[in-house]
Amino acid sequence: MEVVNSILFYFLIFIIYSFIGWCVEVVYVYYDEDKLVNRGFLIGPCCPIYGVASLIMLLFLDKYKANIEVLFVMAVIICTVTEYFTSFIMEKIFNTRWWDYSNKKFNLNGRICLKISVAFGLLGTLLIYVIHPFVLSLLSNVNPLILSIISFVLFGLFVADLCVSINIISKLKFTQASKNFDNTENISKKVREKLGKKSRLVRRLANAFPNFQILNLNKIKKKLLKKGKKNPKS
Repeated sequence: MEVVNSILFYFLIFIIYSFIGWCVEVVYVYYDEDKLVNRGFLIGPCCPIYGVASLIMLLFLDKYKANIEVLFVMAVIICTVTEYFTSFIMEKIFNTRWWDYSNKKFNLNGRICLKISVAFGLLGTLLIYVIHPFVLSLLSNVNPLILSIISFVLFGLFVADLCVSINIISKLKFTQASKNFDNTENISKKVREKLGKKSRLVRRLANAFPNFQILNLNKIKKKLLKKGKKNPKS
């Protein structure tokens, strides 16, 4: 039972920091592009990469708390490695680039860059010294049984979200967007219009990934033209 409770506790921590990461992403994009954009791989407000990186730091960086400089460097390394391999793996699975730092200085294959790595290092340091102690103090005031129930419910929602998200995205054959932003925006608009006729979940994904285009647009166009010939307007 103690093992189960530990797993549930760490899962809850994972979800909390995944949500906080989603909020950070939304605020960053709003500040950078002056518009609200749903961020993240999942349909819900959750960026798992933040949860994973946070758990790794919490498990391995506590011993460096006495030396803030070392802790910061270790946080940069953990976040940078996590971000690079997450980008690489997701691109291999879905055949699409989920973020790209190619236009930023000191980047590596567009997957990571110095500016973002330093920012993540600062967030990691803040996590260890300020955020996590505060979160623990809040959770300590909640009945353990209630925390377990919340964790079970969130786990069910997370798994459902993960399955639905993968199912939808696997049907949307993405490719890297053109460097011509005007062209990309035009194509993305057409994609959103097409997907907008479907479920709210699909519209959420279309808005979350405005910088990607669907393959075989010509094929879609031919099908629409063929359908129009079969059903001419009166």
